[in-house]
Amino acid sequence: MSVRRVMGIETEYGVLQPGRPGANPMLLSSHVVAVHATARESARSRARWDYDAEDPLHDARGFHLQRASAHPSMLTDAPSAPAPSGDGPQLLARSGIEEYDDPGAANVVLTNGARLYVDHAHPEYSSPEVTGPLDGVRWDRAGELVMLASVRALATTLAMPDVALYKNNVDGKGATYGTHENYLVERSVPFADLAARLTPFLVTRQVFTGAGRVGLGQRGELPGFQLSQRADYIESEIGLETTLRRPIINTRDEPHADPERWRRLHVIIGDANLLEVATYLKLGTTSLVLWLIERSVTDGGDRGALAAIDRLTLRDPVEAVHVVSRDVALTARLELVDGRRLTALEIQGEYLDAARSALEHSGGVGDDETRDVLDRWASVLQRLADDPASCAREVEWLAKLRLLEGLRRRDHLAWDHPRLAAVDLQWSDVRPERGLYHRLVEAGAVEVLVARELVEAAVVHPPDDTRAYFRGEAIARYGGQISAASWDSVIFDIPGAPTLQRVPMRDPLRGTREHVGALLDRSPDAASLLAALEA
Repeated sequence: MSVRRVMGIETEYGVLQPGRPGANPMLLSSHVVAVHATARESARSRARWDYDAEDPLHDARGFHLQRASAHPSMLTDAPSAPAPSGDGPQLLARSGIEEYDDPGAANVVLTNGARLYVDHAHPEYSSPEVTGPLDGVRWDRAGELVMLASVRALATTLAMPDVALYKNNVDGKGATYGTHENYLVERSVPFADLAARLTPFLVTRQVFTGAGRVGLGQRGELPGFQLSQRADYIESEIGLETTLRRPIINTRDEPHADPERWRRLHVIIGDANLLEVATYLKLGTTSLVLWLIERSVTDGGDRGALAAIDRLTLRDPVEAVHVVSRDVALTARLELVDGRRLTALEIQGEYLDAARSALEHSGGVGDDETRDVLDRWASVLQRLADDPASCAREVEWLAKLRLLEGLRRRDHLAWDHPRLAAVDLQWSDVRPERGLYHRLVEAGAVEVLVARELVEAAVVHPPDDTRAYFRGEAIARYGGQISAASWDSVIFDIPGAPTLQRVPMRDPLRGTREHVGALLDRSPDAASLLAALEA
């Protein structure tokens, strides 16, 4: 039993220029990407993103949506549509920043193996592939520093000191933007079983993964506070869409790997977390539940544990998402199809018990990270039941609520006071001098799992143990000779070569430091690297 699997997080950041309320967000996002590409000496590559292998319309339920029937927002296998004309490209050109003919095409492959690009109207950081939740925290936090570097560079290079980026999921005006988790899952698991067994877990995990939000309803039209930023935008149980009728279970079947071996579970229900323990538990517990489900197709699976989670099917999962998010007391009971009524904490406790039972069934041996996730999961659930305030160092919605309640008591503010909405936004500002979360870090009021120097290194360097190592190191060493890259390939453009040369990477666990590190060190240029790979 292990939390270890290939995983990663994609985060769309909120972007705002308070001095120009009418500024086009797509152009602002293009600035964020372009200025980062120019500011980092190590990212001189002109490599664009390779969309050839992407197919966002392939549904895991066994069909393919016709392109003509798809909403434009679903067509992520091509750059976004151009933004309205403005002074953005001219401003970039005057400042020596790379100019994109189409702001939606702004796209950078970073030396840490990540992708930085414009996704519709937001700059998005897609982390490199990692193999465990702690590394997931590390390279997710690296994305925060990437965005901070862009904000600083905009202020100094383009004289745009008022551009702000927020690691959150709502703009307070009815729009939401995503923080998507990705987990590689064995293809042998029937998708229907995966969806059915995972749904109650995803619905209820917001008790410890929610980032907290001021306001109820998609536009925050009702006063109050809730656990999750994304909950009010979940409108269906299962589906292919990510921007319309957002589902609990997304059915996109785009593995970015060998499709005969894996599927990529694309989780869109989660919040953008700043508290590291929240991110760690989000990734770790989800990976454990996936491990438990994967065991269902093997002879060694714990049938009792699987039967226990099969009895957790919710009567109305979509309604339950909203109920759990608005249940700050953590006492609301959710109706199951078998007639039982359990709280979100009790449902999570059932999943925890099933994971522990499966661990014992498999011999009672787990790696250190797995045991730590199990111990933290148990501790947080118990303390949320007995003394929720004791979890404010680890659970983001509680840390935010504590701050807001202090302000409410001091200044006698109702939940619909605009100052509280402003504080909610300021919480997620990536600038340490402005972001309220960063003040809690400085005060030692939240738990930090990854040292700052490790995060700074992750801004530049890729993980050692996935194919992200080859992608990132190739960009760093041979960037000028790379035409394009994607999750599962790097395309080289060697001077004098008659054609472009693609290096496929369909196995995410190859291309690691152990696998190709020495080879890269022996290859002074891309031509010698390719010759060695072909030998």
